[in-house]
Amino acid sequence: MTPIGPILQSFFVDYLQALKGLRPLSVRSYRDTMRLFLAFVAAERRRKISRLLVEDFTYELAQRFLRHLEERRRNSVRTRNQRLAIIRAFFDYLASRIPERIAVAERVSAIPTKRTPPPETRFLERADVQRLLAALPSKGRRALRDRALLLFLYNTGARVQETADLRIGQLDLDGTLRVRLHGKGDKWRVCPLWPETARQLRDLVSQRTSALPEASVFCSSRDRPLTRFGIYKIVRRHARLLEQGGPKMHARRISPHVFRHTAAVHLLESGVEVNVIRGWLGHVSLETTNRYAEITTPMKEAALRACEPQSDLSEAFPRKPVWRDDAALLAWLDSL
Repeated sequence: MTPIGPILQSFFVDYLQALKGLRPLSVRSYRDTMRLFLAFVAAERRRKISRLLVEDFTYELAQRFLRHLEERRRNSVRTRNQRLAIIRAFFDYLASRIPERIAVAERVSAIPTKRTPPPETRFLERADVQRLLAALPSKGRRALRDRALLLFLYNTGARVQETADLRIGQLDLDGTLRVRLHGKGDKWRVCPLWPETARQLRDLVSQRTSALPEASVFCSSRDRPLTRFGIYKIVRRHARLLEQGGPKMHARRISPHVFRHTAAVHLLESGVEVNVIRGWLGHVSLETTNRYAEITTPMKEAALRACEPQSDLSEAFPRKPVWRDDAALLAWLDSL
């Protein structure tokens, strides 16, 4: 009878952090799922979490846990699938440590992922971006920071966590204007900066009390680094400006990730090659980038105009075959 505690600790410390090198945000996602799973197993076994054994974690309990997520906690199918992926990883690690659990791990790995429709990809039109930037306040302690933040999100298409983790040392604001972003999978990528974005960032950094390379670029009024939730609130607050003097757009739909989608779509509409956009956004798979080609209406309209007949349908698609008007061809056919 093996206690689950030491193996669970090894799963997080030795496997997820040391071996796989997952970033803290990913580790917290694993932590949240395992916290729910442990509480569920303890309730089913009617004992404290500290008394749980490896033998308590069965295929049947994993199945009931997934149903519990959807039926009792009202989790979406996507959340259920994400929790399932983490449960699979845990059972696989359990089997690697205790070979007798391989059969259980195989059954858990065979639990199918439910099919879900692709998530809706929201982005802003160019007129919306211009209206949003024009409506930003120009005075106040937070005015410069907020303008630099929104410009940076739109310019780079950076993820919100990449923006929160941005340090002054990652900016190159003299000579070649660019930024080095630390993204998923512990990977780095370089994105160019517009002169206006670089100017806003330069002004923002110059007002900081500490401009050390390891200092955060975007900070709160108390000079503390903004969190991803702080950035989200800033974007939400300014997104309400789009409801004034234009088509109604719910502010709840505009998150920092919407700026990432917006950057991708606008790059595509400008004729930038898809593989360049993939590197720009830090996508691992080109399929992820290709989805933007399916949602941009102007590109579809341009393709439609390219296929549009130059005259009416009767001239574009003549009822009489073209070869009937070709005298040379008819003469040759008659000679056969």
